[in-house]
Amino acid sequence: MEADRIRLRLYLCVFTALLLVGSFGFMFIENLSLVDSIYFAIVTMATVGYGDIHPQSNAGKILALILIVGGVGTFLGVVASITEIFLKRREESFRREKLNMVTGLFFSEMGSGLLRQFARIDPQIDILYQNLKVSNDWTNKDFHRANISLKEHRFSVDSRRGDLSALREYLQNRANLLLRLLENPILQEHGNFADLLRAIFHLRDELLNRTDLTELLDTDRKHLEGDIARVYKLLVFAWLAYMRYLKNNYGYLLSLAMRVNPFDPEASAVVRSS
Repeated sequence: MEADRIRLRLYLCVFTALLLVGSFGFMFIENLSLVDSIYFAIVTMATVGYGDIHPQSNAGKILALILIVGGVGTFLGVVASITEIFLKRREESFRREKLNMVTGLFFSEMGSGLLRQFARIDPQIDILYQNLKVSNDWTNKDFHRANISLKEHRFSVDSRRGDLSALREYLQNRANLLLRLLENPILQEHGNFADLLRAIFHLRDELLNRTDLTELLDTDRKHLEGDIARVYKLLVFAWLAYMRYLKNNYGYLLSLAMRVNPFDPEASAVVRSS
């Protein structure tokens, strides 16, 4: 997209330069008014050529030829670039919408449950409780502030506070969902989400390759906690981005997402007030 914008700027610069040269050239060479000169230059460069104005002198004819050779291609380049940028922007909008739909499915079927499990073994969960209690009053500035606080947060877990066997079973029961998500071409184009899925798969494999998760060496437990913290961090950032998307686009989906917020200790899907 950025390359298309640069190309459009170049075409516009050349087009503007030729238009100025042609307009002032016809004005002085053919003794036309400024309006007639601009009009003649534009219809020449656009290949319209109504024939109501045409150069009388040889110098005017040479200038018209220069505008035709240089201006026609530039004019078509401007039109083509604008059209391409519009189509790509529309395609990107559709792709982003599909990505957010898949992201919503992921959090509904798996992501939110994982966050709740990780929150229970996070020794610093109170900090996230304070920073991630999303409400209807949140603005883009609030989401930006929360994102900055997450970048400064040290994600860590204490696996002894949870049940690694239950986590293993949870991931194993959703292996088919993970495979289907990884096969989705939309997610393959989104590096951050693809990294999250790979990290989850890696954590699942690490847990599955251990027979007994209740008696772990300290070094092995620390290794697993590092894998969990990696997933935890990526998952929290993805969740916050998805909540921002819901806030800006789908209020009714945000309503449920706020009521089951994994970072709200009092969260409940039950609607208790109107």
